Amino acid sequence: MRYFYYVHTGHRIGLDRFHRAAAIVSRLQEFMDITLLCSDFRIAAQARDYGIKRAVGVDVVRNIPQIAQHGDKIIFDSAELNPTLLEDMTRFFSTFIRVTDDPADTKHPNEFLISPYLDGEGICKAVAIDERYYDQLPKTIPTALFFGDDDYEKDLEKYQEVFKPAKMDLLMGFYHFLGYENSLKESFGTIHDAEAYDEVVRRTDVLISASPQAVLQNLAGGGRPVYLQRADYADDFIPLFATLNIPVVTALTQEQLMQAISTALSNNYHQIDKSNTKVIEFIRKTFDFSET
Repeated sequence: MRYFYYVHTGHRIGLDRFHRAAAIVSRLQEFMDITLLCSDFRIAAQARDYGIKRAVGVDVVRNIPQIAQHGDKIIFDSAELNPTLLEDMTRFFSTFIRVTDDPADTKHPNEFLISPYLDGEGICKAVAIDERYYDQLPKTIPTALFFGDDDYEKDLEKYQEVFKPAKMDLLMGFYHFLGYENSLKESFGTIHDAEAYDEVVRRTDVLISASPQAVLQNLAGGGRPVYLQRADYADDFIPLFATLNIPVVTALTQEQLMQAISTALSNNYHQIDKSNTKVIEFIRKTFDFSET
């Protein structure tokens, strides 16, 4: 029997789920031999840079049974499931744990859930953030934008005039086009490569981002994040951000952006709990893995 963690990533959906997966898998591999399955081969090849010992690209979710065997155990971090696929997965794997962000989600009888919203039997109510983000660093970057790891339609280029007056720093995304920064350099201050993700997220005071995971990481490290709700992203995190008192920009206008930054500078943010250990213990218990 083997252990797997499947995560959905890619140039149209970014790396949010991957950053969460890395936080969980890097801890789980201290206790068990676990393989990260990525829907994108590029990030699978670079997973070691994130502390992952073993990662495999699977291209599409239906390829998972070509790697796993009936009776194996898996954590499934993706919104790709439909009722038929969920039924198939819960039959194929002896233990099926799903990570969900949807506040309206419901639990299948034969699955376990990790959710920031849901509670009850077989559910872990928690948010997974790598513990290094809780170690606060000096905020040497006053304001920065991280639009997200993906921007296939080059929406940032279309909206750059909205950000231009603030002259904030810009963190490029993992899947941004080669040379994309050349068309953006007049609208931003310092432009940071995607490799500087950790440094920028941890050292920025006011981080404006359409990445929910980056927003949570910045908050954990003492930053004052602003969430930018992109039209092409699900709004699943809005209720969670409301509980944490995180300002949300729902219309990308200069007026709303500047108002959100002003709010962030005087805002009373709520502290986010360290719940990684809770997630790890839930998985170990659910997998019936008690060895140390």
